[in-house]
Amino acid sequence: MAGYAARRSIITAFLACAAVLSSGTVVHAAPSPAEIEKQIDAAFEKLEPVLERHNATRIDLAAKRKQADALAKKIAPLQLQIDLAMTRVGEFAVERYKGGNFSAFNALLTSGTPTTFADQLELLDVFARRSQAEVQQVIDLKERYAKQKAPLDALVSQLTEAEADLAVKKKQLDGEIDKLEKARLAAYGSGGGVGELRPAACPYSYDGSAGTKAAKFACAQIGSDYVFGAEGPDAYDCSGLTMKSWQAAGVSLPHNAARQKGTVDPVSSRSNLKVGDLVFYYSDVHHVGIYVGGGYIVDASKPGVPVRMRTINAAPINGYGRPG
Repeated sequence: MAGYAARRSIITAFLACAAVLSSGTVVHAAPSPAEIEKQIDAAFEKLEPVLERHNATRIDLAAKRKQADALAKKIAPLQLQIDLAMTRVGEFAVERYKGGNFSAFNALLTSGTPTTFADQLELLDVFARRSQAEVQQVIDLKERYAKQKAPLDALVSQLTEAEADLAVKKKQLDGEIDKLEKARLAAYGSGGGVGELRPAACPYSYDGSAGTKAAKFACAQIGSDYVFGAEGPDAYDCSGLTMKSWQAAGVSLPHNAARQKGTVDPVSSRSNLKVGDLVFYYSDVHHVGIYVGGGYIVDASKPGVPVRMRTINAAPINGYGRPG
């Protein structure tokens, strides 16, 4: 009986395994939080360059709009001049009609003297030349107007296309960010898994210099949300945080990591870093943080992770720079 029971158990187990295999169902272990974090990091490493290009495009769009506004201010009075010139041409045409050959002939008949008739013809000639000059002036004004309006139309067309493209890209980016946030919440819940936001004194030192003022501002933003394109006061992206930090120290920077690198003085090595210096990351410079001393930076790294302190080696370093 015991042998029968043992054989029955073995057969039951075999059948259960066969059922699982035949169903095609394969049971996978749920990914660990560390694995999900790596997936999120890899996804955002691809996403962040797109976000930074978006920032750069916004800068370009603002510059083009400024140019378009300047052209519009020049064109508005020019159009008024054209309208006035056309009005004057119309008036001269009426004058010429009223003072034409029939009126001149009538003047000769009424005056009875050839001298008066000659005077009338000379006056008509003056009217004709004045009218011709006015017409030419209108033509010149129209040409000037057209030359200035052509690049304005091109700019408006470019802006319209760029804004449409940005709207599409922004929608796609928002979708990607939403996916990342949901993945993070699923892995860590609403607030865990991001580590200590301020593991050391921030800034590490403070001497009142522009760099430490910038670093102090950045440290005060620890805990703020990451939002793409944001530049405060409650949320930032990477270049928005560094831009605002140095703005607090009286230095203007563009809202783009790569362009920030192009505007600051290079720092030759890590050993020469000072508090407030910028640390640029990745080969295409799509991320930036601010050095706060003690081997730490403060940065806005990615969706779902607040502004925080982390080690300077948090990502592949491209270079260092010092604003001011």
